[in-house]
Amino acid sequence: MEAHDFAEATDKFKALGATVIGVSHDSVDTLNRFSVSECRNKFAVASDADQSIMKAYDSVLAMKPEYANRTSYVIAQDGTIAYSYTAMNPGQHVANTMAAVEKLKASGKKS
Repeated sequence: MEAHDFAEATDKFKALGATVIGVSHDSVDTLNRFSVSECRNKFAVASDADQSIMKAYDSVLAMKPEYANRTSYVIAQDGTIAYSYTAMNPGQHVANTMAAVEKLKASGKKS
């Protein structure tokens, strides 16, 4: 559901100057299929098979440390995290990150 929602919103993110990138612990082969079916080829999905990205962003799921938490980040062009949202329910990720990107754009910083 979350991937579908981000796929549907990708053009609006682009219009705001933002790029959508997904990250998953799945293998590249699995993500190639997922990118077509769930992401509709609208945005890139990186493989984090060694969990280095989820650990670097402190996004390890406490109950199952082999998995990442469901977190959406808005990262400004200067590399700082302008916004993060964590919730296992995928329903608000797009709306919340879109609002954060709009706020960032209004502030004059680029995402």
